[in-house]
Amino acid sequence: MGYLDNSSITVDAILTKRGRELLARNDGSFRITQFALGDDEIDYTLFNENHPNGSQFSGEAIENMPLIEAIPDEANIMRHKLITLNRGTSRLPLVTANVSKVVLSLGSSTVINPTTLNFNGSSKLQEPSGYMATIADRRLFTSFQGTGTKAASSTVNPYSTTAVSETVIGDGFQLTAINGISLFGSNNKLLTSLTIEGRDSGARVTVPVEISRSVVKSQSFNGERGIELR
Repeated sequence: MGYLDNSSITVDAILTKRGRELLARNDGSFRITQFALGDDEIDYTLFNENHPNGSQFSGEAIENMPLIEAIPDEANIMRHKLITLNRGTSRLPLVTANVSKVVLSLGSSTVINPTTLNFNGSSKLQEPSGYMATIADRRLFTSFQGTGTKAASSTVNPYSTTAVSETVIGDGFQLTAINGISLFGSNNKLLTSLTIEGRDSGARVTVPVEISRSVVKSQSFNGERGIELR
């Protein structure tokens, strides 16, 4: 991570691992279809309405703040995206999920159905354009796909060695945990997170995800004794 020279207008863009993979195919699969703006670096408490040089200098400290160069880690950048709301909006939209935490055993599945509070005057509503869901570690799932009319299925295979995030679109989202234990090592559970963002409101929520290794029963076969995992 570094800082950019903010004495001139700069556009600093980098590709994620998934983006570089698509670009390397050179088959037209790499297309930039959306972009977002954020203000993670801005400290608005520096706005000084009582600046000694006058109100035109109230934002001077903010404008002179250094800008952070782009990094492909959604956990540390673009966490505060800029959104456009209807004039007169008095309450910010809030995305909620039907669970506060996702806990899955090996091979099990669950469906997440998000809704949005304070959107278009409704207390609880699904957004017309659906939601985007990003799983931080795609290796932990054999299936990760959107559900409903806005659904867009996963287009990649699970990664076995590298922790790479993946984003899909839908009205809801279905997750199916891995059914092998190679990634667990000596751990009894693996942790990641699911971030859901409203495509109309820009609001989002992050839900912790836990994959547990559980033993269902012991059994013998041809004299060999082992365990059955689920």
